[in-house]
Amino acid sequence: MQLDIWTGEGAPPDRLRGAVIAIGNFDGVHLGHKALLGAARDLARRLGRPLGALTFEPHPRSFFRPDAPVFRLSSAEIRRELLAAEGCAAVAELPFDRALASMEAADFVQGLLIGCIEASGVATGLDFAFGKGRGGDAATLAKAFGDRAIALAPVLDAGGAVVSSSRIRNSLREGDIAAANAWLGHRWRVRAVVAHGDKRGRLLGFPTANMILPPETGLRHGIYAVRARLDGEWRPAVASFGRRPTFDDGAPRLETFIFDFSGDLYGQALDIEFAGWIRGELKFDGVDALVSQMALDAAEAKRLLA
Repeated sequence: MQLDIWTGEGAPPDRLRGAVIAIGNFDGVHLGHKALLGAARDLARRLGRPLGALTFEPHPRSFFRPDAPVFRLSSAEIRRELLAAEGCAAVAELPFDRALASMEAADFVQGLLIGCIEASGVATGLDFAFGKGRGGDAATLAKAFGDRAIALAPVLDAGGAVVSSSRIRNSLREGDIAAANAWLGHRWRVRAVVAHGDKRGRLLGFPTANMILPPETGLRHGIYAVRARLDGEWRPAVASFGRRPTFDDGAPRLETFIFDFSGDLYGQALDIEFAGWIRGELKFDGVDALVSQMALDAAEAKRLLA
């Protein structure tokens, strides 16, 4: 289904107006977000209304702390796709700027949610706060929407810990792909344009698709079992994310070797989803030692992806 996007300019699209609106940052669209969207989806079905989401771009933390960029779990584009997969017909992706940060909670509710979007119901996390000075909360929404306001308690994992974007970021910083994917409820993925590199992988027998991720990407440097999406099909691959200490120790780069593939990917936007951790980044004494290890890494990636 086509996802309608509204950035606050002009009138909201028809499928957003009157929808049940799930509100949040939705970074990663993890299990907690999925539970919130599920509750909103159930309410939308009962009311005979579409499901919509309201989120912010950039991440509010980037506005309040521009000196500390956020390691985002999903770009705005990927977040839209994940929200659509949860049944959203439309997304309000509002620019988080000084005007929005200074908006009074009452104006957010009466002016935006009710007056502009004409929301038929809302769903937020129990600890959600909004408006200038965080003056609005779940109780504020309940006063405005009555029993059409959902305030969902945090989702806990099997160990009783809260599923959160921060925990997932920390897992990725540690290279714990299994934990991150478990809390996400899907494999973590990135998207970037394939750029020209130094062609070294081709000379070593492992031609790679080279991609530059945002500088704030906090993924642990190392080798991963991944899949790359080509023409709508997920293909098995092995990837390195790091500085290439054996050669140049340069800026971090994601280099992906797609098994049984030969072709020109330069200039294409490529999706890479992470399935497993193999090892940390190492500096080798020479090319032969590196190539031998790369062969072992490829075999381990195939095993993990089998």
